[in-house]
Amino acid sequence: MTPQEEAVIVHKATERPYSGKLLHNEAKGTYVCKRCGAELYRSEDKFNSHCGWPSFDDEIPGAVKRVSDPDGYRTEIVCANCGAHLGHVFSGEHLTEKNLRHCVNSISMEFIPDEKVAYFAGGCFWGVEYYMEKIPGVTSVVSGFMGGTKKEPGYYDVVGGGTGHLETVAVAYDPSKVDYETLAKTFFEIHDPTQEGRQGPDVGAQYQSAIFYNAAAEKATVLKLMERLRKNGYDVKTKLFKASPFYKAEDYHQDYYRRHHKQPYCHGFVDRFKDGN
Repeated sequence: MTPQEEAVIVHKATERPYSGKLLHNEAKGTYVCKRCGAELYRSEDKFNSHCGWPSFDDEIPGAVKRVSDPDGYRTEIVCANCGAHLGHVFSGEHLTEKNLRHCVNSISMEFIPDEKVAYFAGGCFWGVEYYMEKIPGVTSVVSGFMGGTKKEPGYYDVVGGGTGHLETVAVAYDPSKVDYETLAKTFFEIHDPTQEGRQGPDVGAQYQSAIFYNAAAEKATVLKLMERLRKNGYDVKTKLFKASPFYKAEDYHQDYYRRHHKQPYCHGFVDRFKDGN
């Protein structure tokens, strides 16, 4: 726990208004306690109260406990499971039909999206995007850049060299319909993981084959697949990196082949696992 987290969660301080990372979050998912992981709020109950902190007009039943604030007039809210300070609850403001506002510190929570996102770099992102979009359970694929040092890089920054970014796709998927292993396995089958610093006719550091993992479980899955490929005779050059900030590429790069009614020129499906699984 960082000093700032301890100040809010343990010692009941308040983060600065409009500073929290979850204030403007509009994704669908669940907000959980930063300290114990207990589920607190659903995204459908979040609303914009213009107060500077995330606001909800309802909680998950039994998740939030109300206690009298030491100031004598406000009502504090804490995690019912571990007692972590969340913020305060107010009524009578008529901001929503439920007439209730849970004013919560972003730093007291983590957000778990309903969808998960996986990151793959396999040469020109046009082709990787084209094939990954065809997987049942994938809800969107965005072309962009990951792994470099420059903030908000553009395409010409990356191809010019020096930023360290790889052309990468962000694959959003529904884990109830497709698992991470299926995505990673498909990735290895739609590009050539034995090439280093290039992919087909595209040559350059930005075209390096790589997977950016979010968690140890993803890394373990990729390592298992890479070992299977090596047993099948492939000298895998794919690199593994911890996920870092992802930057969306310019609009003209998105859904390139679909919009131009073309087929990928350096990507195609090859059954590299040779076992049907």
